[in-house]
Amino acid sequence: MNSKNFVLFTRTPLHVGAGASVGIVDLPIIRESHTGYPVIPGTSLKGVLADLWNGELEGNKRGKDSDVELLFGADTEKAKAGKLLIGESKVVAFPVRSAKGGFAWVTCPLALGRLYRDLGKKLDSFDFEEDMCYASSALQLEGSAILEEYSLEVKDDVPQGIVDELKDLCKDELWHGELSTHLAIVSDEMFKYFVENTCEIAQHVKIDDESGTAEGGALFNQENVPAETLFFTVLYENADGCFKKLEDKLASVNNLIQVGADATTGLGWCSVNLK
Repeated sequence: MNSKNFVLFTRTPLHVGAGASVGIVDLPIIRESHTGYPVIPGTSLKGVLADLWNGELEGNKRGKDSDVELLFGADTEKAKAGKLLIGESKVVAFPVRSAKGGFAWVTCPLALGRLYRDLGKKLDSFDFEEDMCYASSALQLEGSAILEEYSLEVKDDVPQGIVDELKDLCKDELWHGELSTHLAIVSDEMFKYFVENTCEIAQHVKIDDESGTAEGGALFNQENVPAETLFFTVLYENADGCFKKLEDKLASVNNLIQVGADATTGLGWCSVNLK
């Protein structure tokens, strides 16, 4: 079974919702239950990718012997599995505010360990405490990196091998141009705090035309993964040619897809590439 890496880089905030909640956030995003990290389910990615072909098929049906049937399965009463296998997409790097450099992409040993495992490579171990980090010199302020409200002692620069590996993952020009000066590796605990508490919370309201005030029951808030977040997953093909068909289709849309809810308000636009 052949595999390729599928990389997704958010250009705008992204909302893949977990449904309504009775908590502080009315519409939270989907997260892993054991880490709290944001994820994009494989089912969401499969639907988005399959939809790239639906405009070519009569009545939006998956035509017999079509590329979409081969890749994603038959849309009939007798279900037929597709030959393209898609897993959930995990977060690798997450943007946060920085007192120096404007912002930083943070990652952690767990996120990097998952990535290197899927790449089939070995990641050297890290030895630093929760209030420390590795950070680019452009993020350092008198020996510290101030990320959100936390001042973290910088143990060392980010290893160049990790910078090169991450830069090679994604073809987005912004990622390529800014990663070397905006990358920090924090502890697993600190990374968990950032991804759980620094996502965007957008307020939504509908105004009553007659009263000019908020319509009853129409005020709610929605959680979004911020723009410039990097996700990663592995795709597998059970038949030769699946990756080529997908690569050609992605190239036809300039490797830009929309994932999740609220496309009409600009959410969910992502640069993607197969590697």
